[in-house]
Amino acid sequence: MGYLLLEGGAEFGGQMRDPDLKAIELAGGFDAPVRIIPTAAAPDNNHQRAGNNGIRWFQSLGAKDVGSLPLIDKASANDDSIAKSLREAKLIYMLGGFTGYLGETLKGSAAWHAVLEAYATGAIVAGSSAGAMVMCEFYYDPSRGQLIEGLNLVPNSLVLPHHNTFGKSWASRLLEISQVTLVGIDEQTGMIDDGPGTWTVYGVGSVTLYRNQKVEIYPTGRSFSV
Repeated sequence: MGYLLLEGGAEFGGQMRDPDLKAIELAGGFDAPVRIIPTAAAPDNNHQRAGNNGIRWFQSLGAKDVGSLPLIDKASANDDSIAKSLREAKLIYMLGGFTGYLGETLKGSAAWHAVLEAYATGAIVAGSSAGAMVMCEFYYDPSRGQLIEGLNLVPNSLVLPHHNTFGKSWASRLLEISQVTLVGIDEQTGMIDDGPGTWTVYGVGSVTLYRNQKVEIYPTGRSFSV
């Protein structure tokens, strides 16, 4: 089994260096194939620019084999060549954007099955903001004001991205309607799993857990269980 990286947003602003370098290391080093999924940026036709930003960012960290895939809708999510590229990747990174669109596009697709195959054979699967949200058992779709079933790589959880800006405002509402652990991740901050249920914080901010009627705050460098 591979690793998971959840990030809180503002992913390519220069401050996500620590979690992303750790992800590259876990993926096998600078020669490991990195593939970016820009689907969440497709509804406003921003996927190409966002994907290129991701390419430049990972290249600036030293990664040599970085590509952004043209995975923008249901048809491309079931494209054999895209699925093959994901299956062979060692670091798969889902960008932020429209959460519901990303979740619905990937769910049940050949591309997502390929991601799961890569993860099962040691790849690291990463997501920022919307990309992190859909990895959990549930995500909150603010456009509909509803809880939606996610892709469930992280059971019993729901990510609140951008927690140090607007994400924190979702917590009280979601505590009333959700029985899972709420995971608030600050911008420019990530959490990487070290083993079953155990995570370590990287970056400039903190991770805040809402569970059992308590609030727990973990700054960078701290480890915790979900």
